Formats: sequence, structure tokens, C-alpha cells
Amino acid sequence: MPVAQQFKVGDNAVYPAHGVAQITGIESRDIAGQKKEFYILKILDTEMKLMIPTDGAKRAGLRGVISRKDAKKVLDILKDPEIAVTVQPWNKRYREYTEMLSSGSAFEVAKVLRDLHRIREDKELSFSERRLLEQARNLVVTELALARKISAAKVEKEIASVLK
Repeated sequence: MPVAQQFKVGDNAVYPAHGVAQITGIESRDIAGQKKEFYILKILDTEMKLMIPTDGAKRAGLRGVISRKDAKKVLDILKDPEIAVTVQPWNKRYREYTEMLSSGSAFEVAKVLRDLHRIREDKELSFSERRLLEQARNLVVTELALARKISAAKVEKEIASVLK
């Protein structure tokens, strides 16, 4: 019996491993003699195409874009003076931030952006941490732009002023 589909073609969704995507199709494929439904995703940042089984989408962390109200909470997190991860050295911190990014939570991703931005002001980030910072920034910017129906450039400026 087919699982009720959460997304429709044209919907935007967040896939924690890769970022914000658009559902460009839903296809059926025969896998080991069984029919399986797949979401066809196009990652907005990289144009990469992915297939995710519809019945495994939730397990993979695929979720809808946050609401306007949650977008405000994300901005509040960016303003918060708190630091989420205080462990040292950088490789342990990196592991924690990677888990936060992989969680798929817009709030956790915002904490990664905020923390790494602040740490960068005091000391140089490792190459891996710089990549995490960039990944967090792209996720936050893209999702806030979609949630608030404004341009990514406008969100970039807003985030820059919030993080100062």
C-alpha cells in the first residue's frame, strides 16, 4: 500500500545533507521486484539532482521550509549572545557542529552560523570549520529567503547586520 506523499511537485523542502531543494518530480521505479516511489529533488544551491524514496523521506530528514514565525526565531538565535558549543579543540567542536547541521533543524543550523561567525572574530577557523560556516550560511540564507518570500541578497544583508 503506497505511503501518503508529504510533498508535491513544485514544493520546496530542506534536505539536511544538502540544503534547500525543490521537488521536481515523483517517479515510480521497480526495485527488486517491488514498485517504489521516489521524490526527485533539485538542490537550489548546487543544481544537484537526487532521488529519495518517499517512504524514507522523513527518516532522511526531508522537511518543509520553516514558517515566517520560525524565521523570526532563527533571527533571534543569530542575535543571542550565547554560544552553543564550547568544547575544545577545534576537531571536537567541528564534530558537534557537524551533528547540529545534520540534524536538519533550522534553529540548530542558525546556532552553527552564529557560533562559527563569532569564533572567527577571535581566531582563525580551520579549513573544515570555514566550510561548515559557509554551509550554515547558505542554508540559513536560502531557507529564510523562501520562508519570508524575500531575496537571498536582502537576507544576506540582514544576517550580516545581525551578526555584527
